[in-house]
Amino acid sequence: MDNQTKNLPFSLLFFSLIFSSFLHPAFCRGGVESYALPGYENDTYGGHGRSLIVKDQAQRSADVAKGYMTNTELGDAIKAFGQRCSNISRIYSIGKSVNGVPLWVIEISNKAGEEEAKPAFKYIGNVHGDEPVGRELLMLLANWICNNYMKDPLATLIVENVHLHILPSMNPDGFALRQRGNAKNIDLNRDFPDQFFPWNDDLNSRQPETKAIMKWLKEIHFTASASLHGGALVANYPWDGTQDKRRNYYACPDDETFRFLASAYSRSHHNMSLSKEFQEGITNGAYWYPIYGGMQDWNYIHGGCFELTLEISDNKWPPAYETGVHGRIFSSDTGRPLPGAITIEGINYTLKTSQGFADYHRLLPLGGRYKVVATAPGYRSKTTAIWLAEAATTVDFVLDPEVTPEGNPLRSACVCDCGSLSTEGFVDFVRGAHFELSLILIVSLIFLCFLLQRRIRSNLSKQRQFVGSKRPVAV
Repeated sequence: MDNQTKNLPFSLLFFSLIFSSFLHPAFCRGGVESYALPGYENDTYGGHGRSLIVKDQAQRSADVAKGYMTNTELGDAIKAFGQRCSNISRIYSIGKSVNGVPLWVIEISNKAGEEEAKPAFKYIGNVHGDEPVGRELLMLLANWICNNYMKDPLATLIVENVHLHILPSMNPDGFALRQRGNAKNIDLNRDFPDQFFPWNDDLNSRQPETKAIMKWLKEIHFTASASLHGGALVANYPWDGTQDKRRNYYACPDDETFRFLASAYSRSHHNMSLSKEFQEGITNGAYWYPIYGGMQDWNYIHGGCFELTLEISDNKWPPAYETGVHGRIFSSDTGRPLPGAITIEGINYTLKTSQGFADYHRLLPLGGRYKVVATAPGYRSKTTAIWLAEAATTVDFVLDPEVTPEGNPLRSACVCDCGSLSTEGFVDFVRGAHFELSLILIVSLIFLCFLLQRRIRSNLSKQRQFVGSKRPVAV
């Protein structure tokens, strides 16, 4: 991109709470033809066009990428951003490409580097090496937030209410080679384990870029995500494949939510909403053309992360404060956060809470009544009904331990781990030469448990008073 392109107005985009990014207006004029690179033609999938094929391999030259940052320049720009905006950001790498290029991530938050009980969102660009617009967009997004924090209400809202992670380039090797796949010419958006077919089940055979994304999702509890592609103008949502490999609409359990999110994005994008190829500017992936081993479906199934695939020009997402139910799960016997799971009655999908804060952020379309169920191993589940009208709602759950027929808790705040010591061995130990020492330890343990129970009750009382004064609690 030349300097004139970088300085032109761009459009805001939103998701989770609110996000923003920018894009040259030339990329918003009508889909594929508006930014197809030289040397490419449209391949079709059942009549649906998308730029995928290179006409002449000789044309994959530096001329194609003229104006775009090289991988070295991108790495330098990310590091420079980290130094310039160190008060609201952290730079880290999730791994390396086949050729050893670091996969740099920009983390943006007023508490960057810390675990927070607020929605985490990730952007991924340049999944395909020959779709480079996303890497430029995401750097513009990061710099816009940095430049406008505490100046623009939107930028400030993003920093203070969202934990944002930006991976400008997932496929730096493919970009350097001017090809779709990575250095081994593997399409990274076909390299994830698939729900229908076992082609990619051998995790050791996955590409290093794919492994890095999978490991990333195990480390961070992302609420939602967007990957930026090129070649069409549409918001694509799961499922991406079908059981019989045929091209037809194949809905995931949260199909209504995904349609709501994709439609809200498309409506904010003038040209996308007026698409003649895609009704309302959105599409179910399998209805467009089935793919297998895609990142979008894997995120939803294994990461509890609602991901859309944006065939970009302009990008805009709905704010999460208008979408869904949020909250935390607590234990009634300890008063502490209790990692568990959230389900919505009638939707066959389970969302796990984060481990540290036991917080959840469940995306749902507005204008409906839902029954929210909270569960945790060893605790009784709780159900509460909510109505989503014009805004999201926040509900905390306090779960009680399950009890045995004798009335004893299955889980206790005072747990002793006696290792491999059997009951008979423990009795022999007590009756043996260590009887006096054992008696002292037992009495001390009982006394400590008594003090602990008093403290737990006090903490729980304070916790209930706190959450009760701040937001609804299901008890």
